[in-house]
Amino acid sequence: MQQYINGLTAVCNNSASIVVYMKLLLTISDYDVVSGVTKIDEVSFKERRAVRAVTFGEGGKIYLLRVSKHEYHKLPGGGVKKDEEDLDALSRELMEEIGCKAKVVSELGQIVEYRNRWKLKQTSMGYITAQHGKQTSQSLEQSEIDEGHEIVMANDVEDAITILESDAPKNYEGKFIVKRDIAFLVAARDAQNNV
Repeated sequence: MQQYINGLTAVCNNSASIVVYMKLLLTISDYDVVSGVTKIDEVSFKERRAVRAVTFGEGGKIYLLRVSKHEYHKLPGGGVKKDEEDLDALSRELMEEIGCKAKVVSELGQIVEYRNRWKLKQTSMGYITAQHGKQTSQSLEQSEIDEGHEIVMANDVEDAITILESDAPKNYEGKFIVKRDIAFLVAARDAQNNV
């Protein structure tokens, strides 16, 4: 359930007793990433909740994942499982995808994607995190291995934005991911500049 209050979105977390307020940063649909779209029927879309992180590592470097099969980069993160809290999902995803624990520094906001081809509405909650402890090995799912996910370290947020802006994804999903993750990186840069 979502309610809009003064530009913020109140989102009931999987636990009915917790309500998270996060600013809506961006809404993306096929109109933004695919040419020739004539109609999107959002009413029938299945909903998916996800978490993403702009994670600062040693020396202020930013963790990215290169998806070599489809020629784009992305932020670490993924879906929130049923009955899983957002921050627990974020911790799990960071360990799986980049092999490290991280502390949440701040919230960035949320991005909603309407993927017409898959009849999917995905809401991604974005965070700034800082690596905590040593990095270990990734624990990728088979589909991530097949897509060639590999860790890339950007020098800083600006470098990460440049890397993603240079990408030309070869698949439908990648076009959404790059647009979404650039928006999270820009929000992280803006947060740094406002400190």
